[in-house]
Amino acid sequence: MMDNNCIFCKIANGEIPSTTVYEDDMFRVILDLSPATKGHALILPKQHMANIYEMDETTAQKVFVLASHIATAMKKALNCDGINIVQNNGEAAGQTVFHFHMHIIPRYINDGQNINWIPGTSEPEEREKIAQTIKAALN
Repeated sequence: MMDNNCIFCKIANGEIPSTTVYEDDMFRVILDLSPATKGHALILPKQHMANIYEMDETTAQKVFVLASHIATAMKKALNCDGINIVQNNGEAAGQTVFHFHMHIIPRYINDGQNINWIPGTSEPEEREKIAQTIKAALN
């Protein structure tokens, strides 16, 4: 299913031109128009889903296999020093286009990017309570 108002649906399905590095029946991988680093790519499913919460298990499995494949090719082709795989869900997490997409970002020593977080603290009791809450939601 495609959303006619979604720019990533249009790109993934070839209606809007892109610099494509990989394509199959489920995905298109394109170079980002505003790259964090040289080679920054996006994995776009051809089927519309706003985020990971709407993703079926088969697509989820295939997107991570594809991410590994693309990252390995980037390492070989671009001789990068590392790779960030970033996937945001919801505005609070930094998602700006509400079509699931995964960033594959080659990293280079001293590339000026800072894709990190500030480590917090937690107590064992708090972690246990959170773990139990999540476990209950899995059922």
